[in-house]
Amino acid sequence: MITYEILKKQIGVITLNRPDAANALSRQLLHELNRYIHKANQDENIRCILLTGSGEKAFCAGADLKERKQMSDKEVVETVQLIGNTVSALEKMDIPTIAVMNGVAFGGGLELALGCDIRIMQDNTQIGLTETSLGIIPGAGGTQRLARLIGVGQAKRLIFTASSITSKEAYSLGIIEEMAAQENLFETALKRAETIATNAPIAVQQAKRAINKGIEVSLQDGLIIEHQCYAQTIETEDRLEGLRAFSEKRKPTYVGK
Repeated sequence: MITYEILKKQIGVITLNRPDAANALSRQLLHELNRYIHKANQDENIRCILLTGSGEKAFCAGADLKERKQMSDKEVVETVQLIGNTVSALEKMDIPTIAVMNGVAFGGGLELALGCDIRIMQDNTQIGLTETSLGIIPGAGGTQRLARLIGVGQAKRLIFTASSITSKEAYSLGIIEEMAAQENLFETALKRAETIATNAPIAVQQAKRAINKGIEVSLQDGLIIEHQCYAQTIETEDRLEGLRAFSEKRKPTYVGK
């Protein structure tokens, strides 16, 4: 249900592989996804992860509602918690992550994308947190991450109305960072990943940490976190390589040390 491959230039690709079920989040898929998130995060050679779905119609349609019909109330709550824990594990990866949204993303599928650092979306598709139309609410972080990303008012509008919105509106609201035509989507995302991978990996990881941790606290405390993260880069070989490369007018070669 999950495929994982490593491309050139130290890019990992995790693919949700249930095209016949719109890449819906079954329990088996979630357990597999967690294993690959852990595996990729432990691999020092990986500098960026692309997360995408198989096929051309869906990034992820959300929870597997057919599977859910057979669950008890307790099992439903446990499965939603599993989705939420998976999104959090993705969000907490040390390395940068890019959601390559090759089709629709609803409910838990959009929540999964919100756990990534950057979202690049096909320019002719739709997304939404549509749970209130099913008698529930987003339960895997959607109410929290969407509000932090685009503001409380817009998040309430979309969640209360269970709206599906186009790629264009998602881009204008800041839910996604970039759009691309279907035929160019993966190539566009791969180029972004390759650019990230050319930069000093420790510096990129510390920048991610500073942003993610800093946004949760006051500005003054955020500045302290930034200083602490900056300090982690000072004694690295990569910092010295960056200075040498600048002086010698060449591209630096970073080794992650």
